[in-house]
Amino acid sequence: MGTFSCISLADAEPLIADSATQVVDIRDGNSFANGHIPGAIQLHNENLPQFIAAADFSKPLVVVCYHGNSSQGAGRYLAEQGFEHVFSLDGGMATWAVQYPDKVESGL
Repeated sequence: MGTFSCISLADAEPLIADSATQVVDIRDGNSFANGHIPGAIQLHNENLPQFIAAADFSKPLVVVCYHGNSSQGAGRYLAEQGFEHVFSLDGGMATWAVQYPDKVESGL
């Protein structure tokens, strides 16, 4: 089982900027399409098995949701699946978009 913790925006920003970090967004499709962290993968029940099968468990994984609550449960689950370093983004996408508006992209 890997480690799970919450991560502040300030600590997450350089981690997310590192190309080795995986970012998954667990919000609904419309919310994801309207704005997400560049490079993020929308993760949902339908693509979860494929994501896990193809993932590099040694790379840091940042889980993003709306406000930083749902991502905690998802993060714990992913750590239990064997991801070594899993983080839940404090404040979620709502706070990220306010703090880093130039680091938000839209579309799928």
